[in-house]
Amino acid sequence: MEYNTRHGGPFDRGGADFYYGRGKDPHFYVGATYSSDRIEMVDMDMEEIEAYLAGYREAEARGDQKEW
Repeated sequence: MEYNTRHGGPFDRGGADFYYGRGKDPHFYVGATYSSDRIEMVDMDMEEIEAYLAGYREAEARGDQKEW
């Protein structure tokens, strides 16, 4: 399955959450990250939630995590 990897989108946010050591918290931004409306899981459809989880899983599989 191919996902839209736009910055701020669900797939991107899933990968970012893993990268920064945050737990799973499905969400995304309508536009630019942090400067547009944040959409929470309760307002996401199943495809958006799956894209978020796929981004998280992909980053996890790569071991792509920030070293503090």
